[in-house]
Amino acid sequence: MPILNVQIMAGHTAAQKAALLQAASNAVVESIAAPLPSVRIVLQEVAAEHVIVGGEIGKSMARVDVALISGRDEAKKAALIAALNQAVCSSIGISGQDVRVLLRDVPNTDMGAANGITAKANGR
Repeated sequence: MPILNVQIMAGHTAAQKAALLQAASNAVVESIAAPLPSVRIVLQEVAAEHVIVGGEIGKSMARVDVALISGRDEAKKAALIAALNQAVCSSIGISGQDVRVLLRDVPNTDMGAANGITAKANGR
């Protein structure tokens, strides 16, 4: 049950943002075989004046934070990072050099599932 928080610079069109949400969802499903109903994504826009990259205020960037139930191997994680990078680039037209993906493994006892129970109690 991957949970993603995607931060992008403000100013993209509604169509670009929708494409990003769809592409990121598909990237998760295809790269780590997560069931689509379990994928959650929140998209946040950040004003250019609130971002500094390499000493440059307002430089284009995207950051994808992913919380995953622990247990995926290094190859699956690498595939997810690559797929999310591509999803961002193809959707909003920025360079892969300007995208960062951060993965966090969360024990199944520490991840809430549907109806307020842990992922472990839900059989994950």
